[in-house]
Amino acid sequence: MIGNDIHKLAKQLWPYNRSLTGQGVIDTLNQISNHIPNLNIKSIKSGTKVFDWVIPKEWEVHEAYIVTPNGKKICDFSKNNLHLVGYSIPFKGTLSLNELKKNLYTLPKQPKAIPYITSYYKERWGFCLSQEQFDTLDDGLYKIVISSTLSDGKMNYGELLIKGKSDKEIFLSTYICHPSMANNELSGPTVVTFLAKWLQMVNQLEYSYRIVFIPETIGSIAYLSQNFKEMKDKTIAGYNVTCVGDDRAYSFVPSRNGKTISDKIGKHVLKWIDRNFVQYSWLDRGSDERQYCAPGIDLPIASILRTKYGEYDEYHTSLDDLENVVTPKGLNGGYWAIRKAIEAIEKNKKYKVSVKCEPQMSKRGLYPTLSTKAFDKEVKLMMDFISFCDGECSLLEIADNLNVPMWDLYDIAQKLESHNLIHVNK
Repeated sequence: MIGNDIHKLAKQLWPYNRSLTGQGVIDTLNQISNHIPNLNIKSIKSGTKVFDWVIPKEWEVHEAYIVTPNGKKICDFSKNNLHLVGYSIPFKGTLSLNELKKNLYTLPKQPKAIPYITSYYKERWGFCLSQEQFDTLDDGLYKIVISSTLSDGKMNYGELLIKGKSDKEIFLSTYICHPSMANNELSGPTVVTFLAKWLQMVNQLEYSYRIVFIPETIGSIAYLSQNFKEMKDKTIAGYNVTCVGDDRAYSFVPSRNGKTISDKIGKHVLKWIDRNFVQYSWLDRGSDERQYCAPGIDLPIASILRTKYGEYDEYHTSLDDLENVVTPKGLNGGYWAIRKAIEAIEKNKKYKVSVKCEPQMSKRGLYPTLSTKAFDKEVKLMMDFISFCDGECSLLEIADNLNVPMWDLYDIAQKLESHNLIHVNK
């Protein structure tokens, strides 16, 4: 079960303080590079204009904490990096509890959870803590220490290009900008890492692959600003990969178009993995598909997920962990769902039968000399498959016509092709 290895990588990445920029992103990319040595780590300078946005300053945190009136250190960034509001500016001082409360964030309805809060594009500082801890705070003076820097630097991301027989590309994107959260962050890059490892071991890929590990939103906007013209020409399918690590559900968010091959394949795969998968609409979008499918970009990008962002209680909190939320089994399911979709796109060819009328199967050893119930079923599937090989129906369409998963037809197609009974209609 590959989910065990994916989960192990997630644990290794857990401590890093990922954000839009900074050392946590570099550490994450370097760790991923141990699995994908040819990952190309690139950067864009702060202040660079990317469409309607600007690359932000680079953020680093050295230490951050609060000291209570009785001398106890709380909200210690070194103990949990969710305690500090993302992109907090430096601050040192002493405040009363009432003054400090203006910069404290909790989740009253989830009293044990530390919320995940960011302020990327407006300078402020703040701390996050559980409502339970907040309720214990006594009146008095609190010492605040935030030793951070916001300076002109760069935003880093990772890119992997894998060459296939065709220059047409399948695109996989995942984000690396959230600190210590499991399903909403680490499930995506870790699953994509192992998908990339698998793809590089496949002999003769039909299509080329473009795989990116980027900060969410600003990363996809920046990447598109540099590559969208080439991508519009080359991209035939793709998936934004996030929230693929829990074991509660399978979900699907379509592209804006809703009828791309990514949409059709994604829904077909999920139908046969889990008949109860949750199908969302484009209006339920919330990740980088917003950029990839934006008007004027219009890439065929959809999302195959386990439980979708925003649809589980632990989302954007410290409760989104690697013990109770994301599991090896859940990661295994997420990996195989996307891998099956990629395999289906690779194998979604149009076949044409090479003989007129029904071929004589027995002389090729493809028809039983002894009729049995089990073998009759296998033969019927083969003959039904041939009946749709008109050079116009894709393998996906044939599978849907026969009401079987595409992967049930892979060996049949290969066998018939080896006997020159069908050929790919190009």
